[in-house]
Order: sequence, then C-alpha cells, then structure tokens
Amino acid sequence: MTAQPVLSVCDLTVELRGEHGARNIISDVGFELYPRQILGIIGPNGAGKTVLSRALVNWIDPPLRIAKGVVAYKSRNILDLPAGKLRRMRREIAYVGANPMGALDPTLPVGNQIVEKVRALVPDMDAGEARKRVIELLGAVHIPSPAARFHEYPSQFSGGMMQRALIVDALATNPAFLVADNVTQPLDVTVAAQVMRLVRELTERFDTAVVFVSSSLPTVSEAADQMLVLSEGRIVERQTPQALVEKPQHPYTVQLISEIPQIWTKSAPVIESREHAGGPLISIEEATRTYRVRKRGTFASFSDVRAVRNVTFDVHPGENFGIVGESGCGKSTLMRLLSRLESPDSGRVICNGMDIARLSGKELLKFRRDFQLVLQDPFNSLPPRTPIGAIIEGPLKVHGIGGADRRRERVLAVMDEVGLAAALFDELPLGLSAGQRQRVNVARAMVLEPKVLIMDETLSALDQTEQFKLLKLFSDLQARHGLTYIFISHDMAMVRRVCSRIAVMYLGEVVEIADNGKLFFDPGHPYTKALLSAIPTLEERRYRPEECLLEGEPPSPIDLPPGCSFASRCPKAFDRCRRESPVLTADGDRGMAACFLVENKGTDLAA
Repeated sequence: MTAQPVLSVCDLTVELRGEHGARNIISDVGFELYPRQILGIIGPNGAGKTVLSRALVNWIDPPLRIAKGVVAYKSRNILDLPAGKLRRMRREIAYVGANPMGALDPTLPVGNQIVEKVRALVPDMDAGEARKRVIELLGAVHIPSPAARFHEYPSQFSGGMMQRALIVDALATNPAFLVADNVTQPLDVTVAAQVMRLVRELTERFDTAVVFVSSSLPTVSEAADQMLVLSEGRIVERQTPQALVEKPQHPYTVQLISEIPQIWTKSAPVIESREHAGGPLISIEEATRTYRVRKRGTFASFSDVRAVRNVTFDVHPGENFGIVGESGCGKSTLMRLLSRLESPDSGRVICNGMDIARLSGKELLKFRRDFQLVLQDPFNSLPPRTPIGAIIEGPLKVHGIGGADRRRERVLAVMDEVGLAAALFDELPLGLSAGQRQRVNVARAMVLEPKVLIMDETLSALDQTEQFKLLKLFSDLQARHGLTYIFISHDMAMVRRVCSRIAVMYLGEVVEIADNGKLFFDPGHPYTKALLSAIPTLEERRYRPEECLLEGEPPSPIDLPPGCSFASRCPKAFDRCRRESPVLTADGDRGMAACFLVENKGTDLAA
C-alpha cells in the first residue's frame, strides 16, 4: 500500500507477572494497519488475542504489563503517552469487546450513555448535537426506529442490537481505527453476518481502519483484507485470506483449516436419522409459555410476551436432536420447559409416559437425576471458591448417593472419563480454560448417570478447536452410556456435524423440523434458508446471502403481527402470508415446514 499506515506495531510484548516470575502472553508482535483496511487476527482461545487487542489501545492492567514494543499512532507511541493526552486521543481510537450485554449500565437508557461518552471525549459538542449524532449512527448500523431505541434500556435490546449499539459507541467520535475483539462469537449466525457486512460498510463510509480479532477463520476471511495467525502469543503466519485458505504455511494454520466443519462438501458428515422401534423418550405436545411483564411507566398495566407458541415434537432414545434459531426465538424458554424448570401454560411435556408438570417428591427427584443440563457460560456457571471435586460431587450429595469414599471414587472416575486430571480434584476452577471449565460442567452432569443431556449453547463460548475436542467427548460418552442429546444452539455448523434431526424456531414457534440432510440440502422454510446462507464457511455457499439473508430484527413477541410471523422479513411473502398463519405441513418424507410455499408445492405435485 502507498498510503501511510494508521497504526504501526513493532516488537510488542506483554508479560504476566506472578509469584514465580514473569511469562510472555504476547511476544514480539508487529504489523501495520492502513486507512480503510480490515486486518483479521485469528487464533484459538488462550493464544493472546484479547490481551493483544487491549494492548493496541493501551488498556493493560496488572498483573499484565507491557514489557517492550511500540504502538505508533500518528508517529507517536501511545504506550508512552501520559494519562491526559491518552484520554484526548481516545476519540480517535476505539475498542469493542465480546460481551455486549455487560458493557453498559443496565439502569440508564442506551442512547444517554453513548451521549455521555461522546461529550466526555468531545467537550465542545453540546447535548443536542451529540444526541443527533448518536441517533444518526444508530440508524447507520441498521437499528430499527433509532429515535425510539435511543431511550430504551440495555435489557430491551437483543444481543445483536447491543453489539451494534457498542459499535455506535465506538464510532460516535469518528475514530481513525477500531479494534473489534471477538464481537461475533456470542451472536447467532444471521446477526453475525449482518455485523460483518456492517464492519465492511463502515470502513468505506467513515474511513475507519479495523483490527478484527476472532477465533473463526471463516468469519474473518469474509471481510478481511489481510490476515494474521496468532498462536501462543506469536504471529506465525500472515497472508491474504485467499492465500491463507488455499496455501497455508504454518502447521497450526493447516490444523485450524482441517477442523472447520464441512457443510455441503462431499466430505461433510452424513448424520442419518435412525428408525426407532419403541416410542419416543420425550414428547412435547402443543406447549405454550407466556410471561406477563409490566408496561414501562405503569403500575397495573401488563403486556404478554409469548415466548413459546404451540410447540410439538418427539425426541427418541439415543437421538441427537437439535433446536436452532436466532436469539430471542424461544430456544432457552423451551429448554426450561423440557427440563421442568418451568411448566407450560398449556400443552404437555411427556417423559416415559408421564406428564412432567405433574411430578413431585421422589418422582421429580428421579426425573432430575435422568435429565441434566450443561449451560452456556463456562465461567459464571462454576462457583469460583469451591474445589473442582466438590463441584462435581454436589449432585451426589443432593440425591443422597453413597458415602464420602464412594462419592470421591465416583467423582474421580467421571473426571477421568471427561478428560480432567485427578490432580484437579482439590484445585479451584480459577485457572482453568473455557474448555476445561465446560468439562467440569459435563462431569457434574454425568456424575448422576443421566439418560438425557440438554446442551443449551454449551459450545458457543469456545473456539473451534475446543469445540472439536468436546464434540468427540460427547460422541464417546454417548457410545458408552446410550445418552440422548438435545443441542440448543445458534451454531448451524455444529448442528450439521452432530444432530440427526433439527427443529428450527422463530418467534416462539417451530417453523420446520427435518432430518439433517433434508434441512441442509433442501429446506422448506425461507427462514431456514436465511440461517443457512449466514453460516460462516470457506465452502461455496449453497444459498446466497444476497438472496436469503435477513435485515433488521424480528417483530416483538408482545405485539405479534397477524398471519405468518415471518412475513415481515420474508423475501417470498405474498398476501395470504399476512392474513393466515401456516401450520407444519409434510415436506417430502423427511421433514415438515410451516409455510404456504410447502403447501403449494404439495398441491402442485398432487396435480
């Protein structure tokens, strides 16, 4: 490039100081970032990506310390700037992290918080001008009704909208460069695809250069101009995205590409749905769940949030059943109904012939032993001051199983089975990686020898290398114990790899149920095609994003439109869709879809 770089990084080294000395987290990193360029940095969990991201904006706190190096912006090393000058420079340097829901004060409106930041960095800007600027940017990042959303609180924003609001927070002062640290990892595939398109659009519209950090090579390769591969704190390879994918040089890059799930290629896994001689293990029949929420600014007025609407399906013994959909579609509420954490307002959840809402006492305790959950957050789901052995032993105590010696023996056995060293029994979980923490969660669930494991976004916080290892563990456990898995996820690539049947949810309804092959190669519902078009992949796409990808947010579950709830976002909607609600209709012999297009296809075939 002939232009002058926006940012020059040379020999950057960050070390962690402890009782036993210092060790490098980042070692001798160097690169240049140019105007309007998107520089992608990829690497596994623990490679040092977040530490590098924070070092680029001089945001390193003890016990971390920048040992040496230069981060030059406008020919000045920002690592040497005094606090006052660095604060003034913050208007030109922006950072967006991976935790959108925890980044803003939940007690203040989103717009007011961004205005406050803008005025702190640009004191000459009055409140009215700052408010106008923020509303303009909320519209630029495709948040619907930006003037109204300006006054809403973080709890009223979806994860995707919060991530876009944080991008507004970063861009409000027209920064010269933006560091985006794993911003798509917590998002579902359609929102992540929108954010990636938005990042590219913003570089062109605002002349902003971007350092985009991620553990997903397919995600970064779609937008980046140049790629760096980070492993154990060092840059081991740098190439253009195309060259990196076609001719990787470093063994880690080769391994990284080999672990990317195959979706539509001939080498993609073939997950066949088996015939089941007996009845289903779990049946959910016309289940609904509605929450009453108080209207803002009132004491006695309420709205109904229809989280789950008339859901029906079966899960068979030994099956891997997937439930997918965007954030807010009702997946986690459905999980709470399946696990008896809540009961449906109407309809039933049947397990082994019993309505689980009617269980109590010993019957309910037996059900809890057979049905176990492994949740999403590997950090907040483990008590930080309890030894790992005691965490895993907890369920055995609750159910009154065995004495102390027998419980310890059982805990050590299950730790070995999930790949945890016996030496960790008396250790605290503080030093464990995200992958090891999820193994502790799996061990805690497996210690009771359950029949069903419900995985609610269990792998979403992990990079693809850790996902690969845990999926192999899940397969081994299923082979040994005959487990039934229910995977609740927004990761379509993971679901493609492991699930034999998949239900697709939208606004509380199941809009399609199909076998793995049918869903990925011949989906019946336009919403399913939109999800498939947004999967980050290095393959040639079967469904083109420009034809299928959705814009904007789903309608509110408080005020559902008449007719098909997907009609307002569907590229193929017609008049009937806006008047009538479709029901699940057979789409061939391996699937069902709630779409009038499927009904019309069946009518055409019959004719």
